[in-house]
Amino acid sequence: MGNVLVRDAVGKGTPFARTCAHTHAHEPGGRPDRPPATPGGRTDRGVNVTVKSTARARKKAAPGVPDKPSANPAEPQLVQLLTPEGVRVEHPDFPLTVAPEELRSLYRDLVLVRRFDAEATSLQRQGELGLWASLLGQEAAQVGSGRAMRPGDYAFPTYREHGVAWCRDVDPLNLLGMFRGVNNGGWDPNEKNFHLYTIVIGAQTLHATGYAMGITKDGADDAVIAYFGDGASSQGDVSEAFTFASVYNSPVVFFCQNNQWAISEPTTVQTRIPLYRRASGFGFPGVRVDGNDVLAVLAVTRWALDHARTGQGPVLVEAFTYRMGAHTTSDDPTRYRQSEETEAWKAKDPILRLKAHLEAEGLADEAFFAEVEAESEKLGLRVREGVRSMPDPDPTLIFEHAYSEPHPLVDEERAEYEAYAASFEGGEHH
Repeated sequence: MGNVLVRDAVGKGTPFARTCAHTHAHEPGGRPDRPPATPGGRTDRGVNVTVKSTARARKKAAPGVPDKPSANPAEPQLVQLLTPEGVRVEHPDFPLTVAPEELRSLYRDLVLVRRFDAEATSLQRQGELGLWASLLGQEAAQVGSGRAMRPGDYAFPTYREHGVAWCRDVDPLNLLGMFRGVNNGGWDPNEKNFHLYTIVIGAQTLHATGYAMGITKDGADDAVIAYFGDGASSQGDVSEAFTFASVYNSPVVFFCQNNQWAISEPTTVQTRIPLYRRASGFGFPGVRVDGNDVLAVLAVTRWALDHARTGQGPVLVEAFTYRMGAHTTSDDPTRYRQSEETEAWKAKDPILRLKAHLEAEGLADEAFFAEVEAESEKLGLRVREGVRSMPDPDPTLIFEHAYSEPHPLVDEERAEYEAYAASFEGGEHH
């Protein structure tokens, strides 16, 4: 069983622990500082198993989770509040009241996140970035879930959560600086409650679970959300995180963006059942939501975070969406998927459906849309100019923060590098 990063419980609010929990999930009493876990719970006709809280009484069963499997296990069972045509619909388990100004704000988020993403892709093609992982098509999944978080909630992203970063007030130039190679992230995760990007597939789910375990020990009224993709759901780290979160009843939401493709591998060859149903095997609820519907994602994620923060344990949210672009700018999706598939998903575009709703209900006029477009132009210009004017970093910065305190070996290596670099000054390079 892998190590789980646990938030420091000594000082409330300290974001990262200095220790790791090495206890195996089948040895809940192995840690002397906590009582044995009580994984026993109830079952819902053998389909959904929920873990009883060790801190608070359980509330009603999870909404949106079917009592029995679909006759067709591959059939999407989506929670949807806004149809692809922009028609508002209701869901009995996920009511949502959204003021007109909030709807307009969500639309603005979607447009600006897409524009930033498009500029980043163009900059990589121009040689200004080393790599870029586009989120095109997944804006609603990220903005909806990002706006569902409270200030005290903590997000653990992969490397594609640019929309969530936007919602956590991370400057887009900090993200681009990392992909340009001039910083190691650029933002303070303690300030933003948004962890640095994780390139190792699935590893952040363990970090998120450990952090959530620390929240429980602190007695804080916060929750954690861990982002990962459908491909990462096949990783062992994710299964380990599910196990720990379930046994310790941790306040964590596992948010899977099922964009249908793990690079060139379709979801259909990775799982025999819809991904959200995997949660039942670990003892907590799973919900599948229309990942292109920003309102449904907002409602479901709010419910999931509240479910977690009130002592009812983890939730798996599967945002059923689509990666419209390449996996990264080093990928060519035309080699493994059909154009007809992409065209079909264009009709479900998250921005167009919200715009259609705003227009149909008279909640936004042409002046508003023109204002958002003008703002997106300003953002694009700032991104282009900002990236191209980024100074090269001091090469010795690579030796900083390798350890929390000075280390003699690092000091020795820094001195060797500085002497090597100095040997080129004032002379010819051979």
